[in-house]
Amino acid sequence: MINWINNLSANQQFLLFSAIKVFGVFAVLMPFIAYSVYVERKVAAFIQDRIGPNRVGPLGLLQPAADGLKSFLKEDFTPGHVRRAYFWLAPMIVMIPSLLTMAVIPFGSKIGNQKMVIADLNVGILYTFGIVSLGVYGIVLAGYASNSKYPFLGGIRSSAQMISYEIAMGLSVIPVFMWVGNLNLSAVITNQAENGLFGWLIFRAPLSFLIFLVASFAETNRLPFDFPESEQELVAGYNTEYSSMKFALFFMGEYGNMIAVSSMMVTLFLGGWSLPFAGLNHVAEQSQLLLGVFHIVIFLAKVMMLMGIFIWVRWMWPRFRYDQLMNLGWCVFLPLALANILVTALWIWLVH
Repeated sequence: MINWINNLSANQQFLLFSAIKVFGVFAVLMPFIAYSVYVERKVAAFIQDRIGPNRVGPLGLLQPAADGLKSFLKEDFTPGHVRRAYFWLAPMIVMIPSLLTMAVIPFGSKIGNQKMVIADLNVGILYTFGIVSLGVYGIVLAGYASNSKYPFLGGIRSSAQMISYEIAMGLSVIPVFMWVGNLNLSAVITNQAENGLFGWLIFRAPLSFLIFLVASFAETNRLPFDFPESEQELVAGYNTEYSSMKFALFFMGEYGNMIAVSSMMVTLFLGGWSLPFAGLNHVAEQSQLLLGVFHIVIFLAKVMMLMGIFIWVRWMWPRFRYDQLMNLGWCVFLPLALANILVTALWIWLVH
């Protein structure tokens, strides 16, 4: 096998290893999404003094498989009053960006001579923001295509929410790249790994992390900012008219986006795949297979920690009022993000 790979041209090897990494990321991401739902249901049950999923498999561990099978087998009903082409297209537009975002996330250092990132772009953060912002079009399209007042209101809310927080989120990462001097996400992790624990950008740019974290809740439509599907007001918002696998795609898109923004926060602020002790902050050499695998485990553990924060907040915090959402985005976070850039620039200028 090794001889066969060595006999391939450079382009063929690139295509082969890229395909392997794409398959590997997809194979991890889909169960991650499924079991994030399981964990959320268990956490909600614990907080509400219930048992949660416990009927399918030991401790209910096969519940995600049962839910997926149910989504495939349920009738795929399309109401007669909807705009059909857009109605079918919307769930895919919501789901696909969360998958594409993972292409530029360095989920490990190296295994062999292969970087553990599908596409190591020099403008990885710009690609990420460009792709993530596409997800809102699916929600707006779902609201328009459903031809119903509640989904339409949910779509309008989502677009307003995205505009309000996308700007602050984009501005919040500028100090990160002022510290690092590079837009490449692998370089961001390397910079943090080389500077020890307090070289992590959560310590060098704490306000950036706070703004990015809160904006992530708004961008993923999670409580306390779940206005696009606010059940008490809009039934189920933009997915009111959906059923079967189309509804499941919206659900998967939400959790996929949570994983994507959690991965971004780990990459930008929490040192990525590195830990500042026992030599775990060094890129794995070609002979250090176990270290390369361990770096992937570290990255996944950090993502799980942030996913736990997303889940905990949903079941512990009440929803904001809509005017509070807008006020927080435009009157608090936007000025804070601009001031953060100015202060960071002055600090770097004074120190260096």
